[in-house]
Amino acid sequence: MRSNGLIVVSVVSLFAGCAAAPKPAPTDVVVLLPQADGKTGSIIVKQGSRELPLEKPYASARSSAGGPVAVHESAEMVSREFGAALAVQPPAPVSFVAYFLSGSDEFTDESKNSVELVLAEMARRPSPEITVIGHTDSVGTDQANDELSLQRARRIRDLLIKRGIGGERINISGRGERELLVPTADGVAEARNRRVEFSVR
Repeated sequence: MRSNGLIVVSVVSLFAGCAAAPKPAPTDVVVLLPQADGKTGSIIVKQGSRELPLEKPYASARSSAGGPVAVHESAEMVSREFGAALAVQPPAPVSFVAYFLSGSDEFTDESKNSVELVLAEMARRPSPEITVIGHTDSVGTDQANDELSLQRARRIRDLLIKRGIGGERINISGRGERELLVPTADGVAEARNRRVEFSVR
């Protein structure tokens, strides 16, 4: 399972034995893995009344009668024991941002390759879904900004459809100036607020 940029593996251990022998209770294992860039977040494992924080790469918790027990795993152990499970995990969602010229749905020069990045990301996913959310700065009326933000989201959707992405896989919405990335007073032109945020999962 991936959560907030963390990769957490929770598995039940396998055991062998004859049919007549009592089976031992399964052991739950949670391992905190580093992200692709090497950074690691943190997670708290709770069993009964006991909590165990995991904060370092490959920190691990195994269930026991008295609560979770801390174990430090290694990259080699994770690959050996959980490699098959990790190999079938879907890629983590990836987000992109495209910026627009004031009052229009035309990309800034720096953002013209954003759609290419999305297409490359989608190509490595068997059943991708895209969420596209348009935004504006605080210049203009609320109604005009609502319409412009949706127009910007539609621009991204239309480009993706032209490249062969099914429209049913693309969800769009416009938020106008309600979610400013950079808070400003009304009527202020702020380039970083004139954007579309889109995520691929």
